[in-house]
Amino acid sequence: MATVLALAMTTGCSDGDGNDGGDKGTTSSSTVPAALAPFYDQKPSWKDCDDGFQCATVQVPLDYAEPSGEKVGISVIRLPAEDESDRIGSLLTNPGGPGGSGVDFVRQAARTFGADLRRRFDIVGFDPRGVAASDPVRCNTGPQLDEFFATDASPDDQKETQTLAAEGEDFAERCKTKAGSELPYVGTVNAARDMDVIRAALGDRKLTYYGASYGTYLGAFYAEQFPKNVRALVLDGAVDPSLSSTELLIEQAKGFETALRAFADDCVKAGSCPFGSTPDAVIGRISSFLTATDKKPLSNTRDSRKVTESLAVMGIARSLYVKEYWPVLRQALTQAMQNSDGTILLALADEMVERKPNGTYSNQTDANMAVNCVDKPNPPDLAAYKKYADQAEKAAPRFGPFVVWGGLPCVYWPVQTKEEPKPLTAKGAAPIVVIGTIRDPATPYKWAQNLASQLSSGVLLTFNGDGHTAYLQGDPCITKATDDYLITTDPPKDGTRCG
Repeated sequence: MATVLALAMTTGCSDGDGNDGGDKGTTSSSTVPAALAPFYDQKPSWKDCDDGFQCATVQVPLDYAEPSGEKVGISVIRLPAEDESDRIGSLLTNPGGPGGSGVDFVRQAARTFGADLRRRFDIVGFDPRGVAASDPVRCNTGPQLDEFFATDASPDDQKETQTLAAEGEDFAERCKTKAGSELPYVGTVNAARDMDVIRAALGDRKLTYYGASYGTYLGAFYAEQFPKNVRALVLDGAVDPSLSSTELLIEQAKGFETALRAFADDCVKAGSCPFGSTPDAVIGRISSFLTATDKKPLSNTRDSRKVTESLAVMGIARSLYVKEYWPVLRQALTQAMQNSDGTILLALADEMVERKPNGTYSNQTDANMAVNCVDKPNPPDLAAYKKYADQAEKAAPRFGPFVVWGGLPCVYWPVQTKEEPKPLTAKGAAPIVVIGTIRDPATPYKWAQNLASQLSSGVLLTFNGDGHTAYLQGDPCITKATDDYLITTDPPKDGTRCG
């Protein structure tokens, strides 16, 4: 299961509304290296792309060290501000991943942002380099990904471990063959630099940004590289940049265990829970079910695939992202346990990895792996990686092996970095709001605490709730605190709790 996880600016005088002169007007080309000036000075050609949205392409250099070389087209979408006369600027967004399409996110979610934000900001999304419509990294066919995800990711013996290793090695080799020239440049550092070009192309002197999940990591890297260009950043469902690749995976697996416990508590409290009368009994029943599925995969009525233990875990994990999915998970597990029918679990797993009914996939998985593998150093070989998987199984018995083994292709990745992870401080940046959800399955709450403390201007906003990220869950306290900050740049009091 794959993880589905500095140019100084001259500031103007404030206009009294926290807008820093309205944040209108692009960066002057005199403030950037001459070779990058054409990128910063470009004016996107916006075209109508249905339902009130406008779309354009922003050009960035593939390699910032050689800006005159090959270029990448970044796909951008916006929903224009409802009140042009009171418009502050653009609210750039990223939904996470890495590998998530920001264009699709804005199409689906722009109108769920707070009413005050929609009135005063263009809501803007973009596909980061290598993702979706921005020169996507593509390595695998649909059948190849079917096999990758179905492979037993909790190996019980050496043979199963070698099978898993072969899948990981094949994944990496296909990416080397099909996308080798892109792989060195798809990392977060370059994507953050692209965001500054996008900011200038949008006409904003400073960046206003909402990032969710991996989007918080991207936003933190932006602030680290361009602290003086920060107007207001909301980092929701934070990733801790100081952790190693394997530490992130182990902690994420523990987050899913926390969320599963919350699901079990809820099932028991709701009454007539079909899996047990106590939370411990529910979790024990789910564990026994997964063990049985490892030995005998489930059938399904969607297609000819067998629902292996790995696919079942993926389906469960998908349901834990959103509390509103918990009734679906209850139905899925009941169907699977009583009838050996994994149809709903498989549908949930397919949704998680963006598999379409025709058997094709978006490039989310390929892009996710490409970014993760190049962002941080990876264990040198299978033996070293197995030690971390064993640690994960002890720390998170149901999710640890699946989450950690899902990153195995990085061991064989053709592009490796020696840049060790470190805390990001963004010294000199305006206040940055970090939102953490107490029982977030994918980005554990302590990551938000850590990131807020690492950032020199970090402000922690806590949501006492379930599910992955907080802002778009509709909690009025979170909505008001976030919207007020993005509009005025005045953050909530550090340590504010909602829910």
